[in-house]
Amino acid sequence: MTVNGQPDGRRVIHDELERVRADLHRLAAGASAGDLRRPTDGTRWTNQQMLFHMVFGYMVVRRLLPLVRLFGRLPDRFSRTFAALLNSGTRPFHVINYLGSCGGALVFRGPRLTRQLDRTLDALHRRLDVESVDALDRRMHFPVGWDPFFSDTMTLAEVYRYGTQHYDLHREQLTLEARQRG
Repeated sequence: MTVNGQPDGRRVIHDELERVRADLHRLAAGASAGDLRRPTDGTRWTNQQMLFHMVFGYMVVRRLLPLVRLFGRLPDRFSRTFAALLNSGTRPFHVINYLGSCGGALVFRGPRLTRQLDRTLDALHRRLDVESVDALDRRMHFPVGWDPFFSDTMTLAEVYRYGTQHYDLHREQLTLEARQRG
């Protein structure tokens, strides 16, 4: 398997996950209460809500992996139909996605948020280590209306990387003092 031309795609994914872990820990530790209440750049979320949403992206990856493993073994039409069904609910999905991050930020903040990220990334590391090359190449159709990083079809390896793409996009929208200094 290769990822971005690298012969060992797993190492690239592991390194990305660890970069994110260190970054989020630094952001959470350096953010004041005022920083966390500040609006983000280009969204309706506060920095606190965005931090949760960034972690939630990795929680979603954990839930997507079994779907790709399942649909990747079935005829293509099954995942295409599933993706079309999900795409038909794009508008309600965006409302739920927004409100979910508003609510999630009330529960997961500070050390609780970083512990959730740590547990999630640790699980992703463990699972990635035992994926076969065949499994990492399995693919399924995705609801492209749900996220700018969803492609019509994505491999399991691409789903592992999706969380970091999502994180990096939203990282740029934060307005934390720590981000501005970092």
